[in-house]
Amino acid sequence: MKSFGPWITVLCLLFSIPASAQKDQLPSDSDLTAISARGRLLYEYDEAAWHASDAVMAMNPAKELLGNYIAHKTDGRWVVAFGHLNETHDAFLIAVVATQSASPQVFTGKRLDPPLSDTGFLLAGAKAIGLAEHHFEGANRPYNAAVLPAQDGQLYVYVVPSGTDADPYPLGADTRFLISADGGTIVENRRLHKGLIPNGGPVPAGATIAAGTHSHVLSDLPEDTDVFHVLTRRPSIPEYIATETAIYAVNTDGTIKIVQRIKKHR
Repeated sequence: MKSFGPWITVLCLLFSIPASAQKDQLPSDSDLTAISARGRLLYEYDEAAWHASDAVMAMNPAKELLGNYIAHKTDGRWVVAFGHLNETHDAFLIAVVATQSASPQVFTGKRLDPPLSDTGFLLAGAKAIGLAEHHFEGANRPYNAAVLPAQDGQLYVYVVPSGTDADPYPLGADTRFLISADGGTIVENRRLHKGLIPNGGPVPAGATIAAGTHSHVLSDLPEDTDVFHVLTRRPSIPEYIATETAIYAVNTDGTIKIVQRIKKHR
């Protein structure tokens, strides 16, 4: 028998959060759609990197050749390049490339000998990741970095906590950097969540978790990594997010809905 008592209590607490410093303006549908799109793309990037890494490791390549990995989408399929910057940092040397097959989870790896030199997106992406990691301040735990295209040729670099056996689906203590098109200058450093958000303790016997919940203190919006978290987490459940202006639901397909607006106290 499912038990929803604790979940209903949490929702009631969320819906009664004080709104002493609220803003009147709620995001438009296009704003929420853009957050969903970035979160979905980040999820795809992470999945591609995971499955591509499995395919490449099965080839037993020399580890010193691999260095960084950078994923990019070409003709609807993900390609993950493994390599490193050259000594002068003006080219990215691709040692192995893994290409997505017709099945999203299956990648085919190919060694490149000699390594292929790239001076375009991969070079800018590698430099952007290095720059972001140098300026990132997070929790004392493993992190992953992902680089995605942004507006006007710029780059987004996400630095997010990677899963562990004890915490397979971490949320929080993450940052999104907006970096210039050449990967050399930070345009914006946006902390997405202040710290790691506990995922709760063990689920009581006979109970089923209906959804996750957390509140935002750094912004009044769901973040890209909230969508990423929902798409990654298993079992798949929505996440309810409380801000000063509204309660949002991030659904299991990555869409975001406004559940309830929080009115100002007059």
